[in-house]
Amino acid sequence: MNPSASHGIRISGVSKVFAGLPRPAVDDVSLDIAPGEFMTFLGPSGSGKTTTLSMIAGFVPLTSGSICVDGKDISGLKPHKRDLGVVFQQYALFPHLTVAKNVAFPLQQRAVPKSEVQSRAADALTLVGLSDCADRLPRQLSGGQQQRVALARAVVYQPRALLMDEPLGALDKKLRDQLRKEIARMHRELGMTFLFVTHDQEEALTLSDRIAVFNNGKVEQVGTPTELYERPATLFVAQFLGESNVFTEDGDHGAIVVRPERLDLHAGPDSVPSGHQRRKAVITEVVYVGNHHRIGLRFDDGAEGSAMRLAGAALPAAPGETVIASWSQSHQTSVQGG
Repeated sequence: MNPSASHGIRISGVSKVFAGLPRPAVDDVSLDIAPGEFMTFLGPSGSGKTTTLSMIAGFVPLTSGSICVDGKDISGLKPHKRDLGVVFQQYALFPHLTVAKNVAFPLQQRAVPKSEVQSRAADALTLVGLSDCADRLPRQLSGGQQQRVALARAVVYQPRALLMDEPLGALDKKLRDQLRKEIARMHRELGMTFLFVTHDQEEALTLSDRIAVFNNGKVEQVGTPTELYERPATLFVAQFLGESNVFTEDGDHGAIVVRPERLDLHAGPDSVPSGHQRRKAVITEVVYVGNHHRIGLRFDDGAEGSAMRLAGAALPAAPGETVIASWSQSHQTSVQGG
């Protein structure tokens, strides 16, 4: 596949109401996913991200709104009629079939000529680096290998888009990191539209072209990883996507957000650069995190925060001592919801 064969998805005013719940699980969400884009739905449990993906896939019916692929409304189609690949956290492989037969199954269901089935399944296994595992059974594979089989099975019939719901959630950190790189490589090679659901900010930041941050059934903000991290629009986005120092604004309902790596610490006021904003703070802890120290802070208004120092850099003070925290105005962001 290549980007010219990719397909866009348009979500228009989509809502989902479940009986007995006090509010909609998804509340009037509208979003365009461009052909070939890697879009991530990011948010905490219960934010509506998985329900939205399930409505796109056809597993959950819409209460209102519409979902279109390349301008054609698919809202009323059964899941198998939507031509969308889906990968879940659980691998859902057939335990009695070999890896090759698991991958070939979607092709057989679609009546692909037998002469093509074997070669296309082999190509899909090559894509995920499992050519030498074709004759094994799923129980003979590691968790990471089983998820690769699930990925191969989801793309073997060249669906219009690939939907992934927390696909790395059942793996340990090392395997998650490895498979995350594999998913990024697959996206580059296939040029296919990818929609990825996660609550893990690192996955979202490293994989995505754009991220839609969900909260309470709504999309709080959509943007590139850099846009969301550097210029969050709301306090929720600022605090969910990375650590933040939050300073409330007098007489306003907003707040100022400064990321820990943008905060300078000084032993006294004389060393604060001219024009910098400043706050007194007490160092509450210094934690070594490998390549840097995380410095816990308690500001003069009682708010908790943090700063970051590269490992090996001199620390301005010890826990329990007072410092001056300062930052350039160009490194602060005004947000709503303070």
